[in-house]
Amino acid sequence: MQSFQEEDYTKRFDLSLWKKIIRLAKPYHKNLLLTMMYMAVCAVLDVVWPRMTGFAMDTFIKDGHTNGLIWFTIACLGITVVQVFAIYMFQIHSGRTETGTCYTIRKLGFRKLQELPFSYYDRMPVGYLMSRLTNDTQRLGDTIGWSILDLCWGAVFLVSCTVQMLLLNWRLTLVILLVLPPLAVISWKFQKGILESYRQVRKRNSQITAGFNEGINGAKTTKTLVREELNIEEFNAVSADMKKASVRAATLSALFLPIVVSIGSIGTAWALWQGGSSIINGVEIMGTVMTIGTLQVFVNYTVSFFQPVRDIARIFAEMQSAQAAAERVVSLLETEPDIVDSPEVEAVFGDNFHPKRENWPALIGDIDFEDVTFRYKDGEQVLEHFNLHVDHGQTIALVGETGSGKSTIVNLICRFYEPTSGRILIDGADYRTRSQLWLQSNLGYVLQSPHLFSGTVADNIRYGRPDATMEEVQAAARMVGAEDFILAMKDGFDANVGEGGNRLSTGQKQLISFARAILTNPSIFVLDEATSSVDTETEQLIQNAIQTVLSGRTSFIIAHRLSTIRSADRILVIQNGKITEDGTHRQLIAKQGYYYQLYTNQFQEEQGLDILDGKA
Repeated sequence: MQSFQEEDYTKRFDLSLWKKIIRLAKPYHKNLLLTMMYMAVCAVLDVVWPRMTGFAMDTFIKDGHTNGLIWFTIACLGITVVQVFAIYMFQIHSGRTETGTCYTIRKLGFRKLQELPFSYYDRMPVGYLMSRLTNDTQRLGDTIGWSILDLCWGAVFLVSCTVQMLLLNWRLTLVILLVLPPLAVISWKFQKGILESYRQVRKRNSQITAGFNEGINGAKTTKTLVREELNIEEFNAVSADMKKASVRAATLSALFLPIVVSIGSIGTAWALWQGGSSIINGVEIMGTVMTIGTLQVFVNYTVSFFQPVRDIARIFAEMQSAQAAAERVVSLLETEPDIVDSPEVEAVFGDNFHPKRENWPALIGDIDFEDVTFRYKDGEQVLEHFNLHVDHGQTIALVGETGSGKSTIVNLICRFYEPTSGRILIDGADYRTRSQLWLQSNLGYVLQSPHLFSGTVADNIRYGRPDATMEEVQAAARMVGAEDFILAMKDGFDANVGEGGNRLSTGQKQLISFARAILTNPSIFVLDEATSSVDTETEQLIQNAIQTVLSGRTSFIIAHRLSTIRSADRILVIQNGKITEDGTHRQLIAKQGYYYQLYTNQFQEEQGLDILDGKA
């Protein structure tokens, strides 16, 4: 299980947060308003029915005649038709609001994930992000589509019901309304506990989702290291925390609603006692002698009055739960990228979604580090006053121990990160005066662990250039030596690679990723341990491709196998973020320094031979 710690949210009910969520549903505000209108109609008609019943009791039952019964029946039928129509319409528009809101949030969320830089994914687990865009988003859709609209119904019904009760007997109504302050105090007391519990539930749910993701993706590693029992223990610990938080939230909600019901029942009993005594004894109750019909209407209103109060209490509890989801979703959508182009740059070169390619200068490939210092967000400093000049077309190999700064240098060149201080120049210009897309469109990057997408071989090769012809795809595969094994497959270039390329060997996936990088015709090429996980035969194919493909391009090779970099124009030995040796293979061997020791030791391990000085 991962050790990532999610941000803790501590605010109580936050109206400004819900305003942001409502704004996300802006394309569906018409549906939202129509739903509220139909809900209001239903609420008003719900208030009309008790008056109709009271009229019937005092007119037809008490007086014992049926004069006007036909018109009364027609009126009831008309109210029923209008109410059924209103219910039908608010169900339709509410459903559209719910699904539309989910659609909008997911679309904005996915777009945000495209905008965020490489550094964001370095620190954010996949399961955490998936939880935000699935479970949390669905919860918000339900809340906007139904809970807030139920709140609208409750508010309209409560106001209408109160008005009718005041018209019947305002003194008795004021007595009943005295129960509202205790309800407000109880709601305030329960708010903090319910919200905190649901925050913990959402947090643990995110960790559980991440656990599932890691467990599935790392199934082979789990089996080979016999981690099943330990994984279960870790997973059960997180699940137990979620269960505990869920039970606490459910317990608080379960206590909250009965208390509301009990207080409401006291008000109903009071109205029934006072009204019943008035009818039985024929005396005025707070200035009015009640009839049976009036008492029935008043008691009905009293009972109904606390129904929306209970609903509002329930919805409030649900919104406490949903706020935890809202905080997480808004946090993602409002995440500011660590690396952004300035407005001036975007005005000239466009952004990642609206590039102005006609203004892009050609990238030649001269690269300069000028007094570059880089520190990660966690405070770790990797480079300090680092300087380097690379001529276009040179192949630069980076060698050094793990953590020495090799990958950091490459990531800075690619602008996956930016210098803490100093400048990086591309073709003599600070690359922050150009757009990120301009630079990264001219990059070819082959990782140590290649990732393929579900689809065909051809789809994966043309992933960076969807408009590439089949001839171009085949030429790229041929250039890296991948064409033979591709054509040997049953469906050739139309063969499905499986999820993550699991139908291919690591070497085959690497060659396809190499072809994918080449197809974009990059000016700068990066090979990050690209041959460390492939067999000797595949490594030779890649080596042959490197000789052809990297010719004329500025290239950076991070290599564990030093035999792959012997032909590099320059080999840089990186130690503690500094260049300690710089030269060709022959020059560094002749110096008999760190590179010499590293190379000879590795060669002895691979060949099982003693190497004599001068024969390297």
